[in-house]
Amino acid sequence: MNNFKIKTQIYFGQGALERLEEVGNKKVFVVTDPFMVKSGMINNITEKLKSANITIFSDIVPDPPIELIVQGIEELQKVKPEVLIALGGGSSIDAAKAIMDFAKKITSVTDMEFIAIPTTSGTGSEVTSFSVITDKTKGTKYPLVSDDLLPDVAILDPELVKSVPGSITADTGMDVITHALEAYVSTNASDFSDALAEKALILSFKYLLRAYNNGEDIEAREKMHNASCLAGIAFNSASLGLNHGIAHVLGGKFHVPHGRTNALLLPYIVDFNADIVGYENNEFSRAAIKYANIAKLLGLPCSNARAGVRSIVNEIKKLQKEMNMPTTLKACGVSMEELEKLKEEIANSALLDACTATNPKIPTPLNVIEIIGKIKE
Repeated sequence: MNNFKIKTQIYFGQGALERLEEVGNKKVFVVTDPFMVKSGMINNITEKLKSANITIFSDIVPDPPIELIVQGIEELQKVKPEVLIALGGGSSIDAAKAIMDFAKKITSVTDMEFIAIPTTSGTGSEVTSFSVITDKTKGTKYPLVSDDLLPDVAILDPELVKSVPGSITADTGMDVITHALEAYVSTNASDFSDALAEKALILSFKYLLRAYNNGEDIEAREKMHNASCLAGIAFNSASLGLNHGIAHVLGGKFHVPHGRTNALLLPYIVDFNADIVGYENNEFSRAAIKYANIAKLLGLPCSNARAGVRSIVNEIKKLQKEMNMPTTLKACGVSMEELEKLKEEIANSALLDACTATNPKIPTPLNVIEIIGKIKE
């Protein structure tokens, strides 16, 4: 027996932030990053919480470390909030999830409404039961997985992403595409997750470049925000694959932005999963057939599964080029000497990552090393 559920209430479109007016005069603890405060974006939230008693914890950094989570728990315990609001990208939302979850387990704070408000269109963290925290001493990212991490409410207001720089729009947008493609070919995929992944991909390939070229294009921003959320629900149900398994390790070791690492890997992961070599008489792998189905939905050349897979790979590479994204680890500032030294450790860690377990093709350490070799330089 299978199961599909959505816990989070989703408010979306222009004016979605008005949902915050329902908070009233409760005690509110906001988890965010320094830029949200410095840029004044936090005012979009506080203005809707006029009668609330607000405390802002704005120390969040990319790849939030364990020490920061501990600090957040201590601050939250002092406030004992009735509402927890996460404002920001994946790092802020992931940190808020971890702070909330551990606080409920080790402090006297046991109940609060959790509202997630993403300011980038990429992670889908506002609707997932995943959180990733970092042990910087070991250079390792630890995924937390629990339905207890799911926000009660997600607010997707496109006004909050209009000012996102082009490079971040590109990174986060490719993260959406990776989430949707990995969920689509996951061994845990279902009709329900497939429907969400398909729509996320249709929206992303139509609107990502528009959002990149013109941040003020409110339609493109809204559609990418929705696509991110749809992909998040898809992979929350179906999980992901080897792309994320490798990206988590590379990101932990070399601090390359997560979406950028995913984009580097994606064309080669699609090739690996499709496993076209050796298939004759149109007997293609399940993954190849599903990739080809996406090519058809996108209106790309797809005379057979082989052609469909090639079209998807070419379209991914085309997007990377049009958004001026680096296509090698060396271009991302990664030391080739360090990469060579750590490649076996990276491969073994990637295979142990929880995301890799649902990859459609079982990889070996040598497969991972070969894939990394293709994005080196």
